[in-house]
Amino acid sequence: MLFDQIRQKPFFILGPCVMENQELLYQVAEKVAEAGQRYNVPVIFKSSFDKANRTSIHSYRGPGIDKGMQMLQNVKDRFGLPVTTDIHEPEQAAIVAQVADILQIPAFLCRQTDLLVAAAQTGKIVNVKKAQFLSGQDMFYPAQKVIEAGNTQVILTERGNMYGYNNLSVDFRNIYDMKAFGHPVCMDCTHSVQRPGGAGGKTGGDRTFVPMMALAAKAFGADGYFMEIHPDPDNALSDGPNQVKLHDLDKVMAPLLS
Repeated sequence: MLFDQIRQKPFFILGPCVMENQELLYQVAEKVAEAGQRYNVPVIFKSSFDKANRTSIHSYRGPGIDKGMQMLQNVKDRFGLPVTTDIHEPEQAAIVAQVADILQIPAFLCRQTDLLVAAAQTGKIVNVKKAQFLSGQDMFYPAQKVIEAGNTQVILTERGNMYGYNNLSVDFRNIYDMKAFGHPVCMDCTHSVQRPGGAGGKTGGDRTFVPMMALAAKAFGADGYFMEIHPDPDNALSDGPNQVKLHDLDKVMAPLLS
């Protein structure tokens, strides 16, 4: 089972921030699948069908749930990869669970009880991203909502905390604290270098720091690594400044497995 694999080896959640088109997903998924085989580690393909929390109402959000699920299914069929995507409303959980192996709970929504319970009741793995306003210790309660809804397959993901306005800072002690709950803990290496809303109607950031974020998380005992990757991040339709360039994926992954 996927959750058993995640518990036994370092795992990687990789893919473009948003589903721009099918060919982009195929291009990235091919490299993700190759990396999984090369390093013999679990890799999960990730992309969002709806970026419901974009800074501006004019920003691209994605293809929507129906088309998005078909695009993810196409990736599974072609490359045999497990896939994940985020949900924002409880009624999306059952629909997404027909395709996704992991349901991702966005950081802003990690305290939404109905959303957590709906995700848990699908029986799929639930990856709860830590809110920018919570500590690692606070994440006991979102995880417990999933467990008490009947699902023990929980991943907790660190992604930084607000540091004044338009900036994030990572307290890596959160990884240690969350591991104490007994769940796999993942480091979101790309969203943690964001400058939320700090680029004139969109989120900025600096991908330069992604490899360092990953290595620091490794030192604190992270079980997995979440990285958004794109062949041309400077022209990506969402979160471009934070995404790792596709051709740099090996360079970022290899030190984490040595």
